[in-house]
Amino acid sequence: MSDNKASYRQILKSTSIFGSVQFLTILFSVIRTKFIAVFIGAEGMGIIAMLNSILNLINSITGLGVETTAIKSISENYKGDDIRSVSKIASIIKQIMFFTGVLGAVVTIIFSKWISIFSFGNDSQYGSLIILSVTLIFKQLTSSQLVILQGLRKLNFLAKANLYANLFGLLFSIPLYYYFKIDAIVPTIILSSFAALIFSFYYASKVNLPKKDISKQELLNEGKSIVKLGIMLTVSSLLTFLSAYLTQIYISNAGNTEQVGLYSAGFTLLNSYVGLIFTVMSTDYYPRLAAINNDNDKVRISVLQQSYISILIITPIIVLFLTFIPIIIRVLYTSKFMEVIPMVCFGIIGMLFKAASFSMGYILIAKGDSKIFTKTAIVFNTLSFLLNIAGYYFYGLEGLGISFLFYSIIHFFAMKIITKKRYNFYFNRKVYVTFSISFLFCIMSFSCRYIELQVLRSIVMGMLSILSFVYFLYEINRQINLKDSLISAFRNNKKEL
Repeated sequence: MSDNKASYRQILKSTSIFGSVQFLTILFSVIRTKFIAVFIGAEGMGIIAMLNSILNLINSITGLGVETTAIKSISENYKGDDIRSVSKIASIIKQIMFFTGVLGAVVTIIFSKWISIFSFGNDSQYGSLIILSVTLIFKQLTSSQLVILQGLRKLNFLAKANLYANLFGLLFSIPLYYYFKIDAIVPTIILSSFAALIFSFYYASKVNLPKKDISKQELLNEGKSIVKLGIMLTVSSLLTFLSAYLTQIYISNAGNTEQVGLYSAGFTLLNSYVGLIFTVMSTDYYPRLAAINNDNDKVRISVLQQSYISILIITPIIVLFLTFIPIIIRVLYTSKFMEVIPMVCFGIIGMLFKAASFSMGYILIAKGDSKIFTKTAIVFNTLSFLLNIAGYYFYGLEGLGISFLFYSIIHFFAMKIITKKRYNFYFNRKVYVTFSISFLFCIMSFSCRYIELQVLRSIVMGMLSILSFVYFLYEINRQINLKDSLISAFRNNKKEL
């Protein structure tokens, strides 16, 4: 078997292992979102979105970026499948992340009143934020276990931890929202984060990682490099959350809380459902890339393969979403959320550009090139925020979808320039041809929305959906023996599940 064929099979295998379990996670999320939309409406979803944005923003500041750098450190230190080779760095990571969790909780408690006033215009969520501060400790403790699993590429344990955490979160949240409506928001956030904590510890314990006693001096020496790189990367994470948070603030002031809920619902479709494919693939892609980050030739090959597969996978998903978006909105939310359809349709085209740029973006992180990563993060997030403001000002919710599309295009070409200049990375002809064909499928599907005759529109979009899926299968089969690969993947999943 050629190296390329083996690599493609590995990418598809890891995607199938984590993706198959993530499918159930999505299903739980869909059910939970549906009940939330019915029981507490767009206003309640707006409050949830604001509270989660606040907690994520604080965590991105106090987390010091350790979650990202920890995966890199574990991947680099994992030698010859010897689990003992990472016991020292794993112990250091656990201690650092516990400290950052406590720091996040303290910061939340101290500034909760001012945060509530700034975010909601009053101190109505002051008490809620104090109570929710404990979730920051839960989150960091959870992450300290999950990053070890990801760094060691134990995808089956990682996937199961996420799956069961979401399942229990669903089982707790539905009755609480039914009986207590908006008052159930805080308890469900806490219970969900606690469930994630329990399952992360349970599955991390299955790795049997030897415990390593770490002296204070070792903690300071080893932890210094992790935190130093993490702090630089924190700027990027902080700006991303800050951009989303300020966008919500602007929408809330220019419109109302219900508009924030609609905006949140629309981008949940894009980032949590469509964009989930990037999360699935990066779970294995990032530690694999980090392990070879010193060899530019190997890095280029890995990024080309990942970009090619990402573009192929995302194309039929985009076409299907464009075809069935009215039905998807009704199933996931309610008919009151139909207003977000134009925003989602424009935004989802941007996901094709993101499929290519996301693969390039990980080069900077895998190499630990924190300075350039921070500089680009400042520019990109500032651009994203300004485009969102302009888009909403001129075209409302639809303008937010247009701004996301423009941002994705700019980000794609900017990353091409940066990675070419610094690492001599460039796409080959195969990726360009695949991207062009995929772009044609997406644009044709998008254009079909303007066909007035509903029967004709449905027929044409249905044909495009079938053709895009056939194209995906054809291209994958060109690289590997699809039949043998599917049989092998099924057998492996059956063993691991």
